[in-house]
Amino acid sequence: MWNDRKSIVLSRICVILFMILLAASAIFAPWLVARTFSYTVKEGWDKWFLVTIYPGCIPAALLLISLYRLLGRIERGGVFVQKNVDALRHISWYCFAGAFISAVSALYYLPWIMVAVAAAFVALIVRVVKNVFARAVSLQDDVDHTI
Repeated sequence: MWNDRKSIVLSRICVILFMILLAASAIFAPWLVARTFSYTVKEGWDKWFLVTIYPGCIPAALLLISLYRLLGRIERGGVFVQKNVDALRHISWYCFAGAFISAVSALYYLPWIMVAVAAAFVALIVRVVKNVFARAVSLQDDVDHTI
């Protein structure tokens, strides 16, 4: 039977898989960019894609690490705790950083704007969830201090 524990374990496994994919993408980025865009972009523009991909890996890696730790705390029973609020805040900022990098990259390749909009939208959703968690932590603290 499926339960919350199995769901969290599956989520953590998916985060690990994304970490592996991110590392592989960073390692093979020059080959992937050359192979993917050799027929569609102008000569020499592949370097611009690398200038976008490598800085974008930093907030992506930090986001995945924060998400993995967040899931670990939830797995241990710490749901409405301040560390989770902080983690969600950081995750939203990492999404905004990715949106910014993608938006700047749209100056040389317009389809990056779709990535920027998607990342900004996810950042907004995470920000709303962070606010819900912050309110829940506040209510939990009030309940804990009530006699």
